[in-house]
Amino acid sequence: MAAHVYNLELLPSSNECHDAQTNDGRMVQIKATQVNSVALYGEPKYLIVLHLKTDGSHTEIYNGPGRKPWNESGPVQKNGQRRISLAKLRTLMEKVHPDQRIQRIVP
Repeated sequence: MAAHVYNLELLPSSNECHDAQTNDGRMVQIKATQVNSVALYGEPKYLIVLHLKTDGSHTEIYNGPGRKPWNESGPVQKNGQRRISLAKLRTLMEKVHPDQRIQRIVP
């Protein structure tokens, strides 16, 4: 399976909500997990979620606008996070049009 590679420029680690920016200016939050959910601190413009496997490979779970995952995530917890399951993200991903995704590049 080929790795997912995106043309992204990482932002400084102190950035509050987004981790990277595309070459056309779209702001992206990137999440990687080995468990069955991820936590969001704020509504991202775009969201990429990867599930990391113990053998080092990964699967893209969600790639698209961040509004729907934010709206579908659970209530705000004491630490300010809202959790969303990978199962729910997979369902949401089915409805993301390819034009709304952050395009991958072939290495």
